[in-house]
Amino acid sequence: MEAGKSLRIGVIGGAGWLGGAIAAAVLDAGIADPRDLGLSYRSTRPDRFPDAFWTADNQALADRSDVIVLSVRPADWASLEVDAEGKLVVSVMAGIRLSALCERHRTRKAVRTLPNAAAEVRKSYTPWIASSNLNEEDRAVVRAIFDACGIQDEVRSETEIDYLTGLTGSGPAFPALLAEAMMADAIAHGLDHRVARRAVNTLLVGAGRLLEQRDDCPTETVRTFLDYRGTTAAAIEEMMVAGFGEAVARGMTAAFKKSVSMGETS
Repeated sequence: MEAGKSLRIGVIGGAGWLGGAIAAAVLDAGIADPRDLGLSYRSTRPDRFPDAFWTADNQALADRSDVIVLSVRPADWASLEVDAEGKLVVSVMAGIRLSALCERHRTRKAVRTLPNAAAEVRKSYTPWIASSNLNEEDRAVVRAIFDACGIQDEVRSETEIDYLTGLTGSGPAFPALLAEAMMADAIAHGLDHRVARRAVNTLLVGAGRLLEQRDDCPTETVRTFLDYRGTTAAAIEEMMVAGFGEAVARGMTAAFKKSVSMGETS
């Protein structure tokens, strides 16, 4: 970008949940002026971002943008015909390869990213990888966008992105799965549904806050409780015997394979 020139960002799929979360983060961080933010929708224009440019024409959005964020489902991307020659294209879709992005959108500058649901509260972890034609200025734009959504890391390969699709791309889904199982057990033991929900939700929020502030390795936290030899150690040991670690590893493998297959069919 030229010095003093406002960055024009277009979000294809800006009416969707993730696209809207990224747009809100970009505006809050001052990365783009509302008038330089463009968003597309399929049928009904949302009420949010009243000063932004809204359109149902994805090519019109791309034409007025310097950076084009593709926030659509991989299945819908198959029919998305947008010429982005000379533009920076940033995909938040799982599975779609850099080479496919460059070929479909006629650009040499593509970025593959994977933010998660926590972008809405600016706590997403976003890994990303770029095609070889990006310069440092382009990379700075990518870092700024996803720093606004939480924390970002440029990784070394698309294989790492495929793996992280399961590990971090699923966002709150895995903690929520644990919470669901704990809440169901609490209710089965006679706790009121409201009490069980508040207890489990507060537990997870507190655990996340503790890990964030202490920045400890999770292994150290688990070891501390195991060494104490109390009720938590008894629970952890029984969960491990029941195959907790194996179940998680199988889930990560399934997500990795799914990400790879999505790219192959694109």
